[in-house]
Amino acid sequence: MEFRFIGTGDSAQVPRFGCDCVACTKARVFTSHQRGPCCAEVWVDGKRYLLDAGRTDLAHSCELERPAAFFITHYHADHVQGLFHLRWGTGASIPVYGPKDAQGCADLYRNHGVLDFQPGLKPFKTLKLDSLSVTPVPLNHSKPTLGYCLDDGGTRLAYLTDTLGLPVETERFLRDWGADVIILDACHPASHTHPRNHNTITQALEIITRLDPPRAYLTHISHDLDAECIAHPPVLPAKVRIARDGESLEDGGKMRAVS
Repeated sequence: MEFRFIGTGDSAQVPRFGCDCVACTKARVFTSHQRGPCCAEVWVDGKRYLLDAGRTDLAHSCELERPAAFFITHYHADHVQGLFHLRWGTGASIPVYGPKDAQGCADLYRNHGVLDFQPGLKPFKTLKLDSLSVTPVPLNHSKPTLGYCLDDGGTRLAYLTDTLGLPVETERFLRDWGADVIILDACHPASHTHPRNHNTITQALEIITRLDPPRAYLTHISHDLDAECIAHPPVLPAKVRIARDGESLEDGGKMRAVS
């Protein structure tokens, strides 16, 4: 399994429009500190699978390597907006998997083009795609939302965004499943007192402590968290780090930067 973070930001992204905080100012100067909409790609058996589709330039990368399937965590705009242009393409249809959501993103459902929306996935029911097993797990968000537990027979990786805490049944499943790598929503800084729909970094670290995976990465990062980390660098456990756009995971879950 090869995994790459395509985007690690929240819906406002970094830099946030009109913001002159230290994180946004830095991101306007250094592209390495920019964050696009939260999404990722996985390569298994020479096939590319996309986790969410929030990037507005998605059609370009899909022309370079047509995805075998999309796995959508939920139907908020920042996780599906890249599909609107892509759908009017030509060629073979592309399966799109996601949660059961009758409303979903209605215009995509009505005018899907090359996108082949599959029936909503049932939590904890494993889907097999060649040597890749995908088990959807429910998350806590304002719309029906799924995380994805990926297993290629060698590495087990759990991708868990967007969520505030974890449902009891999801946390129980993850403890029994034994992830090698957990990628978890950590949108807000520790100083954020009233989180909605997303973890603070403190809550994310508490979840990681309970699940105790060998490696963990934090994603769906807001400009507020980046700014707090610049002002007061957090002391993270050795096995945990904050992900960056364009970084990849090698075998065993170790991070490397992609040129």
